[in-house]
Amino acid sequence: MATSNRDYYDVLGVARNASAEEIQRAYRNLARRWHPDLNKDPGAEERFKELSEAYEVLSDPDSRARYDRFGPAWRQAREEPAGGPGGPFGAGGGRRVYVNTGGQGFSGFGGADFADLGGLGGMGGGGFEDLFGGLFGGGGGAGRGGFGRMPGADQEAEITLSVEDAYAGGRRRVTLDTSAGPRGYEVNIPPGVVDGQRIRLAGEGGSGTGGGPSGDLYLVVRLAPHPRYRVDGRDITVDLPVTPWEAALGASVPVETPGGTTRVELPPGSSSGRKLRLRGRGMPSRRGPAGDLYAEVRIVVPADPTPTERDLFQRLAKESHFDPRASRDSRGRG
Repeated sequence: MATSNRDYYDVLGVARNASAEEIQRAYRNLARRWHPDLNKDPGAEERFKELSEAYEVLSDPDSRARYDRFGPAWRQAREEPAGGPGGPFGAGGGRRVYVNTGGQGFSGFGGADFADLGGLGGMGGGGFEDLFGGLFGGGGGAGRGGFGRMPGADQEAEITLSVEDAYAGGRRRVTLDTSAGPRGYEVNIPPGVVDGQRIRLAGEGGSGTGGGPSGDLYLVVRLAPHPRYRVDGRDITVDLPVTPWEAALGASVPVETPGGTTRVELPPGSSSGRKLRLRGRGMPSRRGPAGDLYAEVRIVVPADPTPTERDLFQRLAKESHFDPRASRDSRGRG
């Protein structure tokens, strides 16, 4: 293995307190980017080897602990138990840290070499090759001179849906611009998808190499602005235009929803801005309750009243003592 002079945590771009899962995730992402079979940059192979070296050290709890303690000198580090030789493991001494013996494998536990120990203990006995077997498909791998199979990278693209289409779901034909030109996909849109939700198209991502499987394509949903509906998560708000007499006297008023027209009972004395809740009439959900729909009252007056309407409004103005600008306690008092 080539020895890197850079800090292994910097090589993988992780914090020193990163978890094993974070280290593995960072390595997988970078390995896909710098794999020499995919990246033709002249320095890709060296970068890939550097990543592999850093991962091999930090993925094993023992070697990581020595690296954290001794830094670049970790390979020469050697530990003996407090009791020295003759400790609980017998005459050969207690727990030892593996030490690089310069081409003769790794010594420790009575001189067993690296192969005898079944690889790096921090990776479940399968060792470093198991990670590459999963990542690159088994054949080849790091340290063997070839790089074998590698799955294609997952990809993302955005699709824009109307509120109605997102509400109803169903199969849609989606055309995306790709490096090879426009390409169409048949997409099954679940009813009630919301902004930011991802739809997975298995095997439609980047192509694999060496016979590796293709990655997946994730379509990120974006809801187009709507002239009527305002969507917040699964809740929908819609304006409810009403006449002054409907607002004052109450009425049964039709309201448009993405699922069709329904009716809402407007209580007497409703002012603009009041919200009437229609439970479960928002965006549907396959895994939980549907959202709610809120009809927000908006009082609308005639833009060009007829003479009769004008006369009625004038008579109301003379008869009514209601002052919307007065304090709440004095409203409606003569």
